[in-house]
Amino acid sequence: QVQLLESGGGSVQAGGSLNLTCKASGYRYGTYCMAWFRQVPGKEREGIAVIASDGSSSYPDSMKGRFTISQDSAKNTLYLQMNSLKAEDTAIYYCAADFVPANLWVGCPAVPVQYEYNFWGPGTQVTVSS
Repeated sequence: QVQLLESGGGSVQAGGSLNLTCKASGYRYGTYCMAWFRQVPGKEREGIAVIASDGSSSYPDSMKGRFTISQDSAKNTLYLQMNSLKAEDTAIYYCAADFVPANLWVGCPAVPVQYEYNFWGPGTQVTVSS
């Protein structure tokens, strides 16, 4: 059974940085898309970045510049480095994954959309105070 578990959230002053971690386990296929999303109460989940099993990554235009997604495949771990944080970055941050057999692999959509991901972590709270 696939499990994702985020960590690294917390409270930080505006202008500060955080590095979120997502540990994955229980998956069968080595081809995948993994992504970070965030959500504030009353709003839809928003895609931040996506990375593929081949290491390629992409970001929505609104997320370029302050967020960096990376992975350590040997450790089955996904990261999100967040810099120059702002109060409006306050949200619950989720990692998500979609694992597919290699013969069905078509790459990852450039903009992560929540309905495309089958597996989710419980989320980690990030609070940025101004």
